[in-house]
Amino acid sequence: MPERSLRTKLLILAAILSVWVVLPVSTLLWMTAVPGRSFAGTLPPLTREQAQLAVALERHVRAVASVPHNVRHPAALEQAALHIESALTASGYRVVRQSFRAGPRMVRNIEVVIEPATAGAETLVIGAHYDSYANVAGANDNGSGTAAVIELAHMLADLRGRSALRIRLVLFVNEEPPFFKSDLMGSLVYARHLARSGEPLMGMLSLETMGFYSDAPNSQHYPPPLGALYPRTGDFVAFVGTTGSRAFVRRTVGAFRAAAPFPSVGGTAPGFVQGIDWSDHWSFDRIGVPALMVTDTAPFRYPWYHHPGDRPDKVDYARLARVVSGLERVIRMWATVPSS
Repeated sequence: MPERSLRTKLLILAAILSVWVVLPVSTLLWMTAVPGRSFAGTLPPLTREQAQLAVALERHVRAVASVPHNVRHPAALEQAALHIESALTASGYRVVRQSFRAGPRMVRNIEVVIEPATAGAETLVIGAHYDSYANVAGANDNGSGTAAVIELAHMLADLRGRSALRIRLVLFVNEEPPFFKSDLMGSLVYARHLARSGEPLMGMLSLETMGFYSDAPNSQHYPPPLGALYPRTGDFVAFVGTTGSRAFVRRTVGAFRAAAPFPSVGGTAPGFVQGIDWSDHWSFDRIGVPALMVTDTAPFRYPWYHHPGDRPDKVDYARLARVVSGLERVIRMWATVPSS
């Protein structure tokens, strides 16, 4: 009888350990598992196209994000918007403004569209916010993402009328506080409008704070409990989403790793984990669309996040160009085969 009692107690203890240890660990591994293998080793030399892209990206960052630009700095916000529209028009697009009122001021999202070969094609949204935080110039957050969207529009322009996807490239206003996660957040205004259109939506890529990289040991940090699973050197680009977008995150990471010789990580986590939904992909989560953030991880690596030091000289334009050219290959691959 005592031996049976001991065996029962051990079984109960094993069950408790399974619930409190094995289940959380297996859940964490499930959330963070992505296909392919991250590039390792010395980066190949920049191609001629990537070198030219780096120059163009820097030109856009300096034009858009050399001074604070948001509703508190309306003249600079307007200048940033005009530069974006001029650059997109120069690539042959018809620019669409989605204007709305934020307090006493009118603001706008800016969109161009690569129309597909067939009217019923799925839609991929590629977006970035172009406003800056408070009194910060915002060269990396988010001049880098803004420049990336502008140049992706330029590089993908030849797909107009023959793409397997409808590609909407959008620059959002009002991502930063006090509008973040409010009804006046530009991407939420846009996402709700798009949801009402009835278009079939494949997913959304939010390009957010993409331009800072470091080869120094311990230059990368994470919110708990993710630090045990990822590299401690901040030389990679990250693909991040909430758990509802796990399949889309995995698909994107796998495609990027196949297309781009650049270090990458990816994974998902619940929205309550710090930083997981800190960008415009949050708005598309809200309407049930798979969405992810492409990022250098912002405050977990970048010393000048929401700091006056976030200026154009802090951005690594060569590595940003490598990431953008990798994204261009991924999008082009998706757009030239059936998306299903």
